[in-house]
Amino acid sequence: MTTKLNRLPNGFRVVTEFMPGLQSASVGIWVGAGGRHEATEQNGVAHFLEHMAFKGTARRSALQIAEEIEDVGGYINAYTSREVTAYYARVLKEDVPLAVDLIGDIVLNPVFDPREIEIERGVILQEIGQALDTPDDIIFDWLQEAAYPEQPIGRTILGPSERVSAFTEADLRRFTGEHYGPGQMILAAAGAVDHDAILRMAEDAFGHLPAQPQAAAAPGLYQGGEVRQVRDLEQAHLALAFDQPGYRDDAIYTAQVFAGAMGGGMSSRLFQEAREKRGLCYTIFASIGACSDSGLMTIYAGTGGDDVGALAELTIDELRRAAEDMTEVEVARARAQMKSGMLMGLESPSSRAERLARVVAIWDRVPPLAEAIAKIDAVDAPAIRAHAGRLLSTAPTLALYGPVRGAPDAETLRQRLAA
Repeated sequence: MTTKLNRLPNGFRVVTEFMPGLQSASVGIWVGAGGRHEATEQNGVAHFLEHMAFKGTARRSALQIAEEIEDVGGYINAYTSREVTAYYARVLKEDVPLAVDLIGDIVLNPVFDPREIEIERGVILQEIGQALDTPDDIIFDWLQEAAYPEQPIGRTILGPSERVSAFTEADLRRFTGEHYGPGQMILAAAGAVDHDAILRMAEDAFGHLPAQPQAAAAPGLYQGGEVRQVRDLEQAHLALAFDQPGYRDDAIYTAQVFAGAMGGGMSSRLFQEAREKRGLCYTIFASIGACSDSGLMTIYAGTGGDDVGALAELTIDELRRAAEDMTEVEVARARAQMKSGMLMGLESPSSRAERLARVVAIWDRVPPLAEAIAKIDAVDAPAIRAHAGRLLSTAPTLALYGPVRGAPDAETLRQRLAA
């Protein structure tokens, strides 16, 4: 693999990784403008912009965008997260110039046709409604908001329906004007790519953009809290969150191994204790969700209304026990799962391009995979027990949805955790 990174004079970055033996490539632009960069009145606008990307430019209609990429057998898509909005395509190697031109066009030259805005507004409102009707989706939005109350990082990506219903073309252009500067963009490509050729394409498409100041996002300040929605559903949904490091902190590796040991697979503690031994749930898992400066360990489970209290208490007890007796065997298994998941996930050019953009956004360089592997391998059982011990003095965030009247509150769980 050959990785190269260049920065244009205006701050626009180009990073590529050549993967020998491939006939295709993944190409995309990652913009450092996500949900946490929105002002309160803008909540949901970054996601709205993502939807509008494919609705026409000064050079192409919405149909022409779809036809041009599909005429060559390619694929194009986009997504919005709390820290980035990404526009990316997968094409054969001879069609990389088309992909760069097409993505550059939809990012730089959207027309925001009023009719198309209204069409996408309806689509997004349906998306919001679908999320509200999906308990094991919406509970994570509620959990995030409770963990970071009254903060941009805590707000939903989709935005509230009342804000989405009111966005105008001026709102879309204001956000792009504030956050779509060249210093906030990374062109990442992986697979059958020629770095020098892509760099020339980037210079042609983006080199003329004037540099502009970058507005820093408000820091994420974990506070913890609780949200409880009692509904007559078939299943009770339980989500717990705990303050964890962000990606710029090497402690993230310890946190990820810990989450894997607690709830990363069928052999994990929570799965074995809650499901296999006691039959308290069908689904239970733990994972780390991190931004550049802040993160959460989230534990989710779906259970019956009569069992939600016992399941919550068992989860807290298992976290306490991990601080005392987490074994090297368990930690080694979690390390192996983390490494294999990371390496297997990087066998496609799309995953490689995603990683390139993410690490450049965080560190402004591309750390070799061996560096990440070494940091994972350095996590041992004493480090995990110490990490779990620090968790005992933190305030958990609790989200409950469904028949959850008998579930303990967040303060009760905090006291049990610290006991």
